[in-house]
Amino acid sequence: MIERPELRLRGIPAAPGIAIGAALVMGDARAVAVQRAIDEGEISQELDRFEAAKAAARIELRRVAEGTEFNANAPAPAEFDANAFSGGDPAAILEAYVAMLNDPELDDRVRRHIAVNRQNAEAAVCTASDEITKLFSAAKDAYIQERRHDVAFVCDLVLRALVQKEPERGLLASTATIVLARDLSPADTAGVVRERALGFSTERGSRTSHTAIMARALEMPAVLGVEGLLRAVTTGDMVVVDGFRGEVILHPSASTLAAAEARLFAHHAFLRTLRETNGGDAGTADGVRIELLANVELAAEARVAEGHGAEGIGLFRTEFLYIDRSTPPTEDEQFAIYRETILAMNGKPVVLRTFDIGGDKFASSFEVPPELNPALGLRAVRLALSRPEVLLVQLRAMARASAFGDLRILVPMVSQVAEMKKVRELLAQAVAEIRARGEATADTIPLGMMIEVPSAAILADVFARHADFFSLGTNDLVQYLLAVDRTNTELAPLASPYDPAALRLIANVAREAEAAGIPLSICGAMASDLHALPLLVGLGLRKLSMEPATIRTVKAALRRLDAATCRTIATRALQAESATEVRAMVHEATESLLSDLLALCAAT
Repeated sequence: MIERPELRLRGIPAAPGIAIGAALVMGDARAVAVQRAIDEGEISQELDRFEAAKAAARIELRRVAEGTEFNANAPAPAEFDANAFSGGDPAAILEAYVAMLNDPELDDRVRRHIAVNRQNAEAAVCTASDEITKLFSAAKDAYIQERRHDVAFVCDLVLRALVQKEPERGLLASTATIVLARDLSPADTAGVVRERALGFSTERGSRTSHTAIMARALEMPAVLGVEGLLRAVTTGDMVVVDGFRGEVILHPSASTLAAAEARLFAHHAFLRTLRETNGGDAGTADGVRIELLANVELAAEARVAEGHGAEGIGLFRTEFLYIDRSTPPTEDEQFAIYRETILAMNGKPVVLRTFDIGGDKFASSFEVPPELNPALGLRAVRLALSRPEVLLVQLRAMARASAFGDLRILVPMVSQVAEMKKVRELLAQAVAEIRARGEATADTIPLGMMIEVPSAAILADVFARHADFFSLGTNDLVQYLLAVDRTNTELAPLASPYDPAALRLIANVAREAEAAGIPLSICGAMASDLHALPLLVGLGLRKLSMEPATIRTVKAALRRLDAATCRTIATRALQAESATEVRAMVHEATESLLSDLLALCAAT
């Protein structure tokens, strides 16, 4: 046998971890679906086939959910409880797909292509999928663009039922396997976990896709968006998936394989050490208390977050509720998800952010006209206040859920005091309406605001009179401050949170929040950046919210830092002239202290 040379492919680090095993290449149903024209006499038969395929797809989704457990090799295994689909438990993503199978827009399109355009069921499903995904593809926002894959996944489930195609999982039962595919749906992801695959990689996808979210929730190493992956590999080839570095190594050499195995064993040992030593509260070496919270999008992630030691949910994104549907979510739908999230956290605080949808984000429940510069247009709180009836439904659902635990509400993209005043009025109205029904709410519901617009950061002292707490969104704050589109790959390096201008704004917000006596957290990517920790601690941040998988590592890093030294570093950074200078400064200060953490858990 000719030994093939080692090949390293780069992708997106979607879920942390290292997996080593034999490749299992999975195909897609569209490739084998026969598409043809039909006669009038076949219309009824094809419509029946479509309905039967949808029913079969529903059964498959629930079969996967009921049979899936969290990765047995994961550091903090949790039960995969599928008994409450509508409640947003670990099966919440799969339930969203069940709901999409009932979407009238998809149903109407398929039926029209069968009855009017005389396509067989397979062709009609493919055509409808292409039409709907084209609408999502037109969006400029990466998160919304990823939702087009959700439509494709649902249609693929129906196609599988039509062509009676089973996933290629035969190899999974007998050997350590790495699943490779053009794309995987969240249902496929849950399925390969159930079959004990060790990791997976795809040619499509991003960190914001539901597949990536499912991978992180199930704690399975994953690298997505790997161009040319399937052209270079066949089933049975040895593969290394590095979910930290975003790298897939095909046909690894003996030395590469040995190095990957050493990192894998070292990482597992490191995680065991963290579990054994990371009990108790988070804080610095000199006793400064730091609260570590989690950013999540689903109640499934909330349960994982608690397992990782999160002291609450610092940011629960609610946008997914409004996407991939033709009508806004009902109050009851939202209430069920919010309640389950709160119950999953067992009394710990949960911050729910009102929907952050922009004019460039396709969501058919919002008929927003296209804008030349959507990042500066009708988005987040501006859109919400332009549709007060929709926001009021969400606030009522949140108010109802507040009766079940410590719930707080966060308003995104606030730039005017009037916006906070109006949202507070609507919240009071929502609470009054719920209580008038005879339903309970919390006595008080804290209402906070995101600081992600420079004007809000500059006027933090003014906004502190109208907000019960602040949350720094450094991703958008840096983008707006430095006039850099962070989705532009050529300019992205300029959008650095290490820029002295950004640090001065953060310092101002921290100073004014402390003066006003209101809590301040940070929920941007900076919160889990180990190099940035001395800056954040030194600037006065005492609440950090991040992805659940990073909490243990950040806790370990904080215990090696001295708050007094951090203040000195932050003071120097505020006087620096460039992000490059600041970055060099913090790297020098942290490299020796955090070298093992950085080596094992850094993405690069």
